[in-house]
Order: sequence, then structure tokens, then C-alpha cells
Amino acid sequence: MALNTAISFGLPFYNAEKYLLESIQSVFAQTYQDWELILMDDGSSDRSLEIAQSINDPRVSVYSDGRNKKLASRLNEINRIAKYDLIARMDADDLMSPDRLEKQLKVLTENEDIDLVSSGLVSMTNDKKPYGMRWHTSTTVSRDEVLNKQGCGVVHAAILGRKAWFLRNPYNESLRIAQDFELWARCIYNNDFSVHLL
Repeated sequence: MALNTAISFGLPFYNAEKYLLESIQSVFAQTYQDWELILMDDGSSDRSLEIAQSINDPRVSVYSDGRNKKLASRLNEINRIAKYDLIARMDADDLMSPDRLEKQLKVLTENEDIDLVSSGLVSMTNDKKPYGMRWHTSTTVSRDEVLNKQGCGVVHAAILGRKAWFLRNPYNESLRIAQDFELWARCIYNNDFSVHLL
């Protein structure tokens, strides 16, 4: 079956008014423009929902039920409602390189055996000055590197993956932190962790 190369972009947010608009703008700044953007509110009490609802573009959908269900629950919701075969994610305080989706999509379309693509990252101060970088020294990551947190590992907020993978590997909603690490460990144990690192 041919891969639909449109991308569902999931951006969950909670009280992120300081950064949310710029995060959304970095989606619009992508060189690859065939996407939908799912903005998923997690019961924000600041202006975050208002900012999300101010975006006027038919590719953007805003979801809010007023509840604070936490990240794992919201990510599972995004994965269920995503329209397309590929799901990208970022956090509400992240910015992306403009060619992120283009580069990640190329890997997935050319490698049917790979389910996930991630990348390194640059950490910035609140006034957007870089103060650190993390990246992996290889395009692959071993079981031991993931479990022992060696190298940059798999950057959760920089993932582009196949919807089918996310649906068969849901996040553990009982966890308040480290949902990504638990998911990677579980998938390694189940031999279902085919990831490429840019």
C-alpha cells in the first residue's frame, strides 16, 4: 500500500502562552507544507487556548475539553484522531529547523522498515541564545544506548513516525514523567523499535 505523505502534526500544550505562537509559526515555516496541525489543549488556565484558536488556517484544528489529563493521554488522543499515515510531534516551547519535516519524511519514504525518525537538538535560553547541543554519533541507536541513556538518545519532541506504530504502541497514561523512555524500553523489549537518527 502506498504511503500517504501528508503529515499530521501534533502539538499538545498546557499554560504555554509565552512560547506557543512561535512554536506554531515554526510549523508554518517548514519547507514541507502538506500537513495538518492538531493543537491539543490540556486544560490551560492562561492565554494558550486563545492563542491556538486565533490561528486561521484550514489545516489547523484546536481541541480542548477543559481537563488536565497530562501529556501521555493527550499524545494518545492526537495519535487516534490524526488524519494521515505519518505523525510528527513537538512540544509547545520548541522551535524547528525549517527543513526538519522534509528531511525526516525522506528517510521514512525511502525506508519501509523504519518506523521513527528523530534528530539532535540545540537548547536555548529564554532569550533564545544557544547554550548546548545534543546529538547522536550514529544514525542508529542500540538497545544498550537507549536503556543506559548514552548519547542524545531519541529526542521525543523531534519524532516523525508512522501512525500504525503509535497506535500499536500507546503511551502509558499512568505515568506523569518519562513516558517517552518507558515507551522506548517497552518497544525494545517487544522488538518493535526501528528508529533512524538524523
